[in-house]
Amino acid sequence: MSEPACLLSLRGIVRTFIQGDRRLEVLRGVSLDLHAGEIVALVGQSGSGKSTLLHIAGLLERPDDGDVVIDGRSVQGFGDAPRTALRRKFLGFVYQYHHLLPEFSALENVMLPQMLNGLPRSQARLRAMELLSMVQLKDRADHRPGRLSGGEQQRVAIARAVANAPRVLLADEPTGNLDAGTSETVFRQLLTLVRETGMAALIATHNPELAARMDRTLRLRDGVLS
Repeated sequence: MSEPACLLSLRGIVRTFIQGDRRLEVLRGVSLDLHAGEIVALVGQSGSGKSTLLHIAGLLERPDDGDVVIDGRSVQGFGDAPRTALRRKFLGFVYQYHHLLPEFSALENVMLPQMLNGLPRSQARLRAMELLSMVQLKDRADHRPGRLSGGEQQRVAIARAVANAPRVLLADEPTGNLDAGTSETVFRQLLTLVRETGMAALIATHNPELAARMDRTLRLRDGVLS
C-alpha cells in the first residue's frame, strides 16, 4: 500500500526574534511532514515556539530561513496574494479563543467563509448545517455566540475552520480555555470531524492525555523538534 500523500512539509525552518540586545532563536532548523489522514500533536512548554511554528505552517508568518511546502508546492518566493489564496484553499485554523463574529448566528459564522470563497448562499447554508450537525449543534444554529456556552462556541469555530474543506487543519490549544468535561467533548468532536473528512491535522496542546490520543506526538524544545 502506498504512503498517504504528504500535505504539509516544513523544511529547515528558522525563526529568530530580537528583543533589545537579546537574540531569541525560537525555531532552529525545524522540519516535519504531515500526511493525509493523520492527526499529530505538537507539545512544548509555554513560550517554546508552538504558535510561531503554526503561524509559519499556516502562511501567516514568514520564516527567516527554510521552506514551507503545501500539497507539493513550495511557497518560497510567493507574494502576499498567492499566499493568501493558498491559505484559503488548503488550510483551516482553530485557535484557543473562538473569534466568532458576535453579530452573526452560529449558522452564519460557518456560512461566511464559504461565501467569501465564492460559494452561493444556498449551498453555503446546506454545508454549514451539515457541519453543525456533525458537531451536534444543529439545534443551536440560529443562536448568536453570546447565547452559546464556551464549548459550543468552540465547536462552531471548528465547524467554521473546516467549512471550505481544507486539506490541513492547524489548531492552537483548541481546548485551552475549557474545563475538563467540555474539553473532552470538544476534542472528541474535533477528532471525529478530522477523521471523517480525511484531512491532516497538527494540534498544539499542553494536555498530555489529549496528545496521547493522536497518531503521533512532536515535541518542541529549545527550538528543535523531536
